[in-house]
Amino acid sequence: MLAGGTLSNFFLRGSLTGGHPVFVGGFYGTMIGVAMMLPFAYNGVINGSHEVSHVARDWGFQTLIVISMTSFLGGFSSIVSSMVKRPPTRLENKRKFIFPLPFLGLVAISVSMIFEDSAPFLQWFGWGLLILPGPLWIHLSYAPRWRILDRIDRGMEPFEGMGVTIYGTLDENSEESDSELEEVVEVVNR
Repeated sequence: MLAGGTLSNFFLRGSLTGGHPVFVGGFYGTMIGVAMMLPFAYNGVINGSHEVSHVARDWGFQTLIVISMTSFLGGFSSIVSSMVKRPPTRLENKRKFIFPLPFLGLVAISVSMIFEDSAPFLQWFGWGLLILPGPLWIHLSYAPRWRILDRIDRGMEPFEGMGVTIYGTLDENSEESDSELEEVVEVVNR
Protein backbone atom coordinates (compact mmCIF):
# COMPACT_ATOMS: atom_id res chain seq x y z
CA MET A 1 0.00 0.00 0.00
CA LEU A 2 2.79 2.46 0.83
CA ALA A 3 5.20 1.44 -1.90
CA GLY A 4 2.98 2.49 -4.79
CA GLY A 5 3.84 2.08 -8.43
CA THR A 6 6.77 3.34 -10.44
CA LEU A 7 5.18 6.75 -10.96
CA SER A 8 4.57 7.28 -7.24
CA ASN A 9 8.10 6.14 -6.47
CA PHE A 10 9.45 8.60 -9.06
CA PHE A 11 7.86 11.54 -7.24
CA LEU A 12 8.61 10.22 -3.75
CA ARG A 13 12.28 9.57 -4.50
CA GLY A 14 13.32 12.97 -3.15
CA SER A 15 11.89 14.94 -0.28
CA LEU A 16 8.24 14.78 0.67
CA THR A 17 7.97 18.55 0.24
CA GLY A 18 9.09 18.30 -3.38
CA GLY A 19 6.66 15.44 -3.93
CA HIS A 20 3.64 17.32 -2.55
CA PRO A 21 0.47 16.68 -4.61
CA VAL A 22 0.38 20.38 -5.61
CA PHE A 23 3.80 20.07 -7.27
CA VAL A 24 2.94 16.71 -8.84
CA GLY A 25 -0.23 18.25 -10.30
CA GLY A 26 1.80 21.17 -11.62
CA PHE A 27 4.28 18.77 -13.22
CA TYR A 28 1.41 16.98 -14.95
CA GLY A 29 0.11 20.34 -16.21
CA THR A 30 3.58 21.18 -17.53
CA MET A 31 3.68 17.90 -19.44
CA ILE A 32 0.29 18.73 -20.96
CA GLY A 33 1.59 22.18 -21.95
CA VAL A 34 4.63 20.72 -23.68
CA ALA A 35 2.41 18.21 -25.52
CA MET A 36 0.13 21.03 -26.69
CA MET A 37 2.98 23.07 -28.19
CA LEU A 38 2.77 21.41 -31.62
CA PRO A 39 -1.04 21.65 -32.04
CA PHE A 40 -0.94 25.33 -31.01
CA ALA A 41 1.88 26.01 -33.49
CA TYR A 42 -0.03 24.24 -36.26
CA ASN A 43 -3.23 26.11 -35.41
CA GLY A 44 -1.36 29.43 -35.44
CA VAL A 45 0.09 28.79 -38.89
CA ILE A 46 -3.21 27.58 -40.37
CA ASN A 47 -5.24 30.54 -39.07
CA GLY A 48 -2.91 32.93 -40.88
CA SER A 49 -1.30 34.29 -37.74
CA HIS A 50 2.29 33.60 -38.71
CA GLU A 51 3.68 35.65 -35.86
CA VAL A 52 5.52 33.39 -33.50
CA SER A 53 4.95 35.77 -30.61
CA HIS A 54 1.16 35.51 -30.99
CA VAL A 55 1.23 31.70 -31.08
CA ALA A 56 3.69 31.56 -28.16
CA ARG A 57 1.50 33.93 -26.12
CA ASP A 58 -1.62 31.82 -26.72
CA TRP A 59 0.24 28.60 -25.93
CA GLY A 60 1.89 30.07 -22.82
CA PHE A 61 -1.40 31.43 -21.50
CA GLN A 62 -3.15 28.09 -22.06
CA THR A 63 -0.25 26.24 -20.41
CA LEU A 64 -0.36 28.50 -17.35
CA ILE A 65 -4.11 27.87 -17.04
CA VAL A 66 -3.59 24.11 -17.22
CA ILE A 67 -0.68 24.17 -14.72
CA SER A 68 -2.74 26.29 -12.31
CA MET A 69 -5.75 24.03 -12.66
CA THR A 70 -3.85 20.77 -12.17
CA SER A 71 -1.89 22.23 -9.23
CA PHE A 72 -5.13 23.40 -7.62
CA LEU A 73 -6.66 19.95 -8.11
CA GLY A 74 -3.57 18.36 -6.53
CA GLY A 75 -3.92 20.66 -3.51
CA PHE A 76 -7.63 19.93 -3.32
CA SER A 77 -6.86 16.20 -3.35
CA SER A 78 -4.36 16.69 -0.54
CA ILE A 79 -6.92 18.53 1.59
CA VAL A 80 -9.64 15.96 0.90
CA SER A 81 -7.20 13.13 1.69
CA SER A 82 -6.38 14.76 5.03
CA MET A 83 -10.06 15.16 5.92
CA VAL A 84 -11.43 11.83 4.66
CA LYS A 85 -8.39 9.72 5.66
CA ARG A 86 -9.00 7.00 3.13
CA PRO A 87 -6.32 4.57 1.96
CA PRO A 88 -4.69 4.88 -1.45
CA THR A 89 -6.34 3.00 -4.28
CA ARG A 90 -4.19 0.60 -6.29
CA LEU A 91 -4.60 1.43 -9.97
CA GLU A 92 -2.40 -1.33 -11.34
CA ASN A 93 -5.26 -3.14 -13.11
CA LYS A 94 -6.86 0.07 -14.33
CA ARG A 95 -3.70 1.56 -15.88
CA LYS A 96 -4.37 0.02 -19.27
CA PHE A 97 -7.62 2.01 -19.43
CA ILE A 98 -6.34 5.26 -17.88
CA PHE A 99 -2.97 5.47 -19.66
CA PRO A 100 -4.23 6.06 -23.23
CA LEU A 101 -6.77 8.75 -22.24
CA PRO A 102 -4.39 11.76 -22.43
CA PHE A 103 -3.18 10.60 -25.84
CA LEU A 104 -6.77 10.28 -27.07
CA GLY A 105 -7.43 13.76 -25.68
CA LEU A 106 -4.44 15.16 -27.55
CA VAL A 107 -5.70 13.56 -30.76
CA ALA A 108 -9.20 14.95 -30.19
CA ILE A 109 -7.86 18.48 -29.58
CA SER A 110 -5.60 18.26 -32.62
CA VAL A 111 -8.48 17.09 -34.83
CA SER A 112 -10.72 19.85 -33.51
CA MET A 113 -8.00 22.41 -34.33
CA ILE A 114 -7.48 21.02 -37.82
CA PHE A 115 -11.19 20.71 -38.65
CA GLU A 116 -12.56 23.71 -36.77
CA ASP A 117 -16.10 23.38 -38.11
CA SER A 118 -16.40 19.62 -37.47
CA ALA A 119 -17.65 19.43 -33.90
CA PRO A 120 -17.40 22.17 -31.28
CA PHE A 121 -17.76 19.70 -28.39
CA LEU A 122 -14.77 17.69 -29.60
CA GLN A 123 -12.25 20.20 -28.24
CA TRP A 124 -13.89 20.23 -24.77
CA PHE A 125 -14.07 16.45 -24.79
CA GLY A 126 -10.38 16.32 -25.75
CA TRP A 127 -9.40 18.72 -22.96
CA GLY A 128 -11.31 16.55 -20.49
CA LEU A 129 -9.54 13.40 -21.66
CA LEU A 130 -6.20 15.20 -21.61
CA ILE A 131 -6.46 16.76 -18.16
CA LEU A 132 -8.56 14.44 -15.97
CA PRO A 133 -6.40 11.27 -15.74
CA GLY A 134 -3.54 13.04 -13.89
CA PRO A 135 -5.63 14.73 -11.18
CA LEU A 136 -7.71 11.56 -10.88
CA TRP A 137 -4.58 9.50 -10.22
CA ILE A 138 -3.37 12.10 -7.72
CA HIS A 139 -6.73 12.09 -5.94
CA LEU A 140 -7.24 8.33 -5.78
CA SER A 141 -3.73 7.02 -5.34
CA TYR A 142 -0.98 9.56 -4.81
CA ALA A 143 -2.40 12.09 -2.30
CA PRO A 144 -3.53 9.45 0.24
CA ARG A 145 -0.16 7.68 -0.03
CA TRP A 146 1.68 11.00 0.36
CA ARG A 147 -0.42 11.84 3.45
CA ILE A 148 0.45 8.52 5.11
CA LEU A 149 4.17 8.88 4.31
CA ASP A 150 4.16 12.48 5.52
CA ARG A 151 2.62 11.41 8.83
CA ILE A 152 5.28 8.70 9.19
CA ASP A 153 7.99 11.25 8.43
CA ARG A 154 6.66 13.62 11.11
CA GLY A 155 6.52 10.79 13.68
CA MET A 156 2.71 10.67 13.83
CA GLU A 157 0.42 7.65 13.68
CA PRO A 158 -0.09 7.20 9.92
CA PHE A 159 -3.35 5.25 10.10
CA GLU A 160 -5.06 7.36 12.75
CA GLY A 161 -8.71 7.90 11.90
CA MET A 162 -8.75 5.43 9.02
CA GLY A 163 -11.68 3.04 9.13
CA VAL A 164 -10.20 0.86 6.40
CA THR A 165 -6.50 0.55 5.67
CA ILE A 166 -6.70 -1.44 2.43
CA TYR A 167 -9.67 -1.54 0.07
CA GLY A 168 -11.08 -4.94 -0.66
CA THR A 169 -10.11 -6.55 2.63
CA LEU A 170 -13.34 -5.89 4.51
CA ASP A 171 -15.95 -8.25 3.25
CA GLU A 172 -19.37 -9.32 4.44
CA ASN A 173 -18.37 -12.94 3.94
CA SER A 174 -15.24 -12.55 6.05
CA GLU A 175 -17.19 -12.85 9.32
CA GLU A 176 -18.82 -16.05 8.08
CA SER A 177 -15.51 -17.52 6.93
CA ASP A 178 -13.91 -16.56 10.27
CA SER A 179 -16.64 -18.33 12.21
CA GLU A 180 -16.31 -21.38 9.95
CA LEU A 181 -12.54 -21.37 10.47
CA GLU A 182 -13.00 -21.17 14.25
CA GLU A 183 -15.39 -24.15 14.11
CA VAL A 184 -12.83 -26.18 12.18
CA VAL A 185 -10.09 -25.27 14.68
CA GLU A 186 -12.34 -26.33 17.59
CA VAL A 187 -13.12 -29.67 15.91
CA VAL A 188 -9.43 -30.31 15.27
CA ASN A 189 -8.50 -29.43 18.87
CA ARG A 190 -11.04 -31.88 20.31
